[in-house]
Amino acid sequence: MKGIAWGLLAAWVIDDAEELATMAGWSREAPGQVRAVLPGVPDRVVEQLPMSSREAATAIGLTGVVMAAASAAGARSGGRSAFFQAALTGFGAHGVTHLAQSAALRRYTPGLVTTPLVVLPFSLWAWRRLRAYGVPAAAPDRRLTLALAAVVPLSHAIARLPRLRRTR
Repeated sequence: MKGIAWGLLAAWVIDDAEELATMAGWSREAPGQVRAVLPGVPDRVVEQLPMSSREAATAIGLTGVVMAAASAAGARSGGRSAFFQAALTGFGAHGVTHLAQSAALRRYTPGLVTTPLVVLPFSLWAWRRLRAYGVPAAAPDRRLTLALAAVVPLSHAIARLPRLRRTR
């Protein structure tokens, strides 16, 4: 069970290493591409896309703290932790968003390479192993799901705070 739980963190590290290596460069080019392919996206959203390498690293690091905590909870509980299971579900779902982003923009987006190689296979494998070990699915918790869904946007907002302070 501990291998499954810590495997979540390892799979997340692999995926986010790709994101860290590509996010800043991709995000500088993204506004023009988003406007060309998705003209209905509001300018205030598109203008938030560019981020520095430092901002990307900060956001990824903050998210990593949550993923490490979820993995630890999974290891301690034998995979039964609702926190761990929600993070595992979210990790797999975020892989689908990588695919959807690339399909919508018709180009590479950060995380696209590791999604079919790591994110989705690991997520499916982990759930199969948990079921094989007889670990029941935790009851869905709306507050936990919303809190975990907010982790990435909040981590990006926190990463951008120094930039916001400089522009005042």
